[in-house]
Amino acid sequence: MQYQHPHTVIIICGPTASGKTALSIQLAQHYNTAIISADSRQCYRELNIGVAKPSVAELAAVQHYFINSHSIQEEVNAGTYEQYALEAANTIFQHQPIAIMVGGTGLYIKAFTEGMDAMPSIPTAIRQQVTQQYHQYGLSWLQQQVQQKDPAFWQVAEQQNPQRLMRALEMIEATGISITAYRTQQKTIRPFRTIKIALDLPREQLYHNINTRVDLMMKEGLEEEVQQLLPWQQLNALQTVGYKELFAYMNQEYTLPEAVERIKTNTRQYAKRQLTWFKREEAIQWMQPGPGLFIQATGYINSLL
Repeated sequence: MQYQHPHTVIIICGPTASGKTALSIQLAQHYNTAIISADSRQCYRELNIGVAKPSVAELAAVQHYFINSHSIQEEVNAGTYEQYALEAANTIFQHQPIAIMVGGTGLYIKAFTEGMDAMPSIPTAIRQQVTQQYHQYGLSWLQQQVQQKDPAFWQVAEQQNPQRLMRALEMIEATGISITAYRTQQKTIRPFRTIKIALDLPREQLYHNINTRVDLMMKEGLEEEVQQLLPWQQLNALQTVGYKELFAYMNQEYTLPEAVERIKTNTRQYAKRQLTWFKREEAIQWMQPGPGLFIQATGYINSLL
């Protein structure tokens, strides 16, 4: 098939537990290409059950980039991802005109498609101190610190998102300058085009999928996986839904049923934040998962290629 554009990245995004992985593998096989993950936690080799990685069979069926590519000991952020994903796309384009990207980390997708402002690196000691204090004093302390020390960021922040708040606090502690000063909003022009498809389920179905998935993760051994990671619980990579709640249980802050319920609640809240992020974007074609999704998606994609 002859395409109008030499290089295209088809991006499948949306909330967790909406069916992105299955669709991306179907599309990658259909277009005979590889997948670049845009999930900020599936890149870690040590995290498996709790981050809903593709199965061994799925990883064998299609080549994946940014899955099991890093250790929890490494610092991985949107800037890291931007460089990694651009290199992966370039590698794919040497053999195929189309690449597939799939994931729910909106900031990583934005970094890949539009570029990231250069930011100074944060000393490890400051990062560890902020993380430790957050664990000791909680979200309300973190919110108070950011509101007090970086009011400019606080006004536009996701005020319930501890990762974003910790990043802002680290920046102000390390440089004395608001993280907003590093955001120019200038988009970088990429040498490829993008087609974005987002999946959206009715809220009741999405929440049912999330609750069912968490129960399945527990049956598959999530508690044992988290137990093995207990010595590294302070690492930034492990400030993750599904892990932090079980760390709290192991530190005798909750009972196990309470921890599992918190995982479900926090995952649902995360899905709501993902939807809010992607709904802000105009150039996204929203589709509802179901029996005709693959045909609908390929029809839409082929009309643009």
